[in-house]
Amino acid sequence: MTRTAKAVRATAETDIGLSVDLDGTGAYDIETGVGFFDHMLAAFSRHSLVDLTVRVKGDTQVDDHHTVEDTGIVLGQALREALGDKRGIRRFGSVMVPLDEALVMAAVDVSGRGELYWDVPIGPAKVGTFDTELGHEFFCGLAREAGVTLHLRLVCGENAHHILEATFKAAARALREAVEPDPRVEGVPSTKGSL
Repeated sequence: MTRTAKAVRATAETDIGLSVDLDGTGAYDIETGVGFFDHMLAAFSRHSLVDLTVRVKGDTQVDDHHTVEDTGIVLGQALREALGDKRGIRRFGSVMVPLDEALVMAAVDVSGRGELYWDVPIGPAKVGTFDTELGHEFFCGLAREAGVTLHLRLVCGENAHHILEATFKAAARALREAVEPDPRVEGVPSTKGSL
């Protein structure tokens, strides 16, 4: 069974085409028009081992908000489709990821209940043109549309770039663990029989 998916979204604000392969090697080809966001998505792909192709045309002349938020939505939709009925997956994943002085905790439950629990206080700042609060917008859309419970918590850190990068990498590593096939799991990893 291949665990791949493609998703698109076209609005007056963004035009997005995206594909994922959950059983990839972390290969990526990303063009969003937002340099720092491309860097974060590349890190997400590499550390989740999800092959990721992303093309976005967004209204970045306004700001980066719609591009980042809508990409999270579309990536979440593709992840949900690629997971299918979720048979044989580990379901849970949790990690702590350091990047210099920054340390971020991430936990994922592929529960079918999409919700983000965000405790990553960065404060309003910019990394390049990227507003730091857009990290929250991205992961909110991703968690909701993927149907995963996602906890992200900053343990310590000062540099906004380091905090955001550690957050993307931590989410990626936790997701990788949660969606990996477990040969000992028969069926869906839930006593309810579905996720």
